[in-house]
Amino acid sequence: MSSFRTRLTLILIAMIGLAVLAAGLFMGKTYRDNHLEALQDNMVREMRIILDEMDWKQGSPDELYDYYTNEAKHLKDITDTRITFIRSDGVVLGDSDHDPRTMDNHSTRKEVLEAKQDGIGRTTRYSDTIKQNLLYVAMKVKPDDPNSDIIRLALSLEKADESVKRIWVALLLGLVVLFALAALISYRVARGLTRPLEQITKVSKRIKNLDYRARVAVKSNDEIGELGQAINAMAEGLQVQMTRIHQNEQQLASVLDNMINGVVMIDAGGKIVLLNRMAEEVLGFSARELVGQHYASAKQQYELSQIIQEALERREHLRDEVTFYFPEERLLDLNLVPIFEDNEHNGEFGGVLLVLQDVTAIRRLERMRSEFVANVSHELKTPVTAVKGFAETLLGGAVDDPELARSFLQIIYDESDRLNRLIGDILELSKIESRRVPLQFSPIELSPFVYKTIELMSAEAVRKQIRVTARVEPGLYVEADEDRLRQIVMNLLANGIAYTSEGGSVSITVEPVHDPNLSFDDEGQENYEHIRIHISDTGMGIPKKDLPRIFERFYRVDKARSRSSGGTGLGLSIVKHLVELHKGTITVESRVGIGSTFTIELPVLQ
Repeated sequence: MSSFRTRLTLILIAMIGLAVLAAGLFMGKTYRDNHLEALQDNMVREMRIILDEMDWKQGSPDELYDYYTNEAKHLKDITDTRITFIRSDGVVLGDSDHDPRTMDNHSTRKEVLEAKQDGIGRTTRYSDTIKQNLLYVAMKVKPDDPNSDIIRLALSLEKADESVKRIWVALLLGLVVLFALAALISYRVARGLTRPLEQITKVSKRIKNLDYRARVAVKSNDEIGELGQAINAMAEGLQVQMTRIHQNEQQLASVLDNMINGVVMIDAGGKIVLLNRMAEEVLGFSARELVGQHYASAKQQYELSQIIQEALERREHLRDEVTFYFPEERLLDLNLVPIFEDNEHNGEFGGVLLVLQDVTAIRRLERMRSEFVANVSHELKTPVTAVKGFAETLLGGAVDDPELARSFLQIIYDESDRLNRLIGDILELSKIESRRVPLQFSPIELSPFVYKTIELMSAEAVRKQIRVTARVEPGLYVEADEDRLRQIVMNLLANGIAYTSEGGSVSITVEPVHDPNLSFDDEGQENYEHIRIHISDTGMGIPKKDLPRIFERFYRVDKARSRSSGGTGLGLSIVKHLVELHKGTITVESRVGIGSTFTIELPVLQ
């Protein structure tokens, strides 16, 4: 609409401009013509006065050149015009501005020809003699004589042209002012004509863009006002309807986006028409990529396409479990439900609703539970079986042999102690995993902490002749639960001592994790946000294939040696959970026959 207003304004401006320009051209030409006419009349009067006062002599040109030239120059000083005296045959007898002897014959000059015919001749021409535009007026000396001599006056048009230029400057200034006024008036006129239509157009576009609150400001009762009222009524009705639709859509979208299951709706032709957020995550594709595309364009495995095709063909509920490998490995429970328009199987078939449930964690937990029960049962069964067997032996008569009875009772005691440790570790791990272990965080100076922990483990190390060393930078602190941190370090030291042969060594190193981007404190010490604890041994090492699983419950690399060392298989699992409760990480590096290094990284502040 603004372009229409612009066109209308430009048309009005052009019309007014053309009218003013035409008037200006006409006025300029009229002024110039009138000015030249007045100059010509004035020059005719001057020539008549000259002829009346002047003595016109006859004779040969050589006799007359000086006379007429002097007369011409004298008269030029009086009239300020160029004066030329021409004989009837065109020979120039005298001229005020040039030597007549060198001048051409003037018998063919336009003004001379007109003067001989009509008595007076007039023309405007560029003079090659004095290099100017001149107005020439010629007149017979004797009006009644066809062969009369000619007197001619020539006036420079420079002043006349200057006057015309001033007229044109005034006209141009007037045109500019008129154009400005015309533009303003035209714009206001066009605005008054187009503004209501422009407003209606804007409101219509807003309604088209789903802005149903737009209204036309109706200021008149004419046809345009009625049109505005009709558009307002339409917009109000659409607003009510669309508000209801949007509420329903938002409720549905909120439900779909917050579902823990993926939902994909596929029409009868196999095109995907709906995809919720969880389905995007499970399938590894965005709704923008898949909505409107055929389900086969989702480059998932063959089983998914097959079950969707089967559901579209059979039009009945199907269920299956499929392992997906993209974008990550998942086990999905697929439910495909047919959609009918009247919710009955005899209605028109609308497609299939695919519900994707990620059951990876559920199946893993079920497997872990089964493995845990099996492992616990196995671990409990071993000491219970030993206690029961040796008790039965004692009851069978071995109690009468004091030495044998004492040996069997020691075995029963050891197995009972092992059973007690196993149950204690199981209960401890259960509490840790269920987050029922409250941590009491406090600042711990690591140097005395490490040496005290080594002292607690020294008896076992001395018994196996294992050297335990420590290297801790002084002044290191960490915020942690002291008892749980000691439990972590003691478990790892105990493992190192247990799996290191006599004469070996176990070392513990504590260092800050330096960050080059961190600043220095007021005392010049470098700030650090983490500390790192390395616990290394020279033991038997762990095979590479077993490294990913050593933190699992009851997982043992060397089952026979683990049992002989009194381990329960839960120590490293407890350590890993306690480190994670401190928001830290634990990793391990090991080479068979060389030893292992456990690395713990903990944040300084909790």
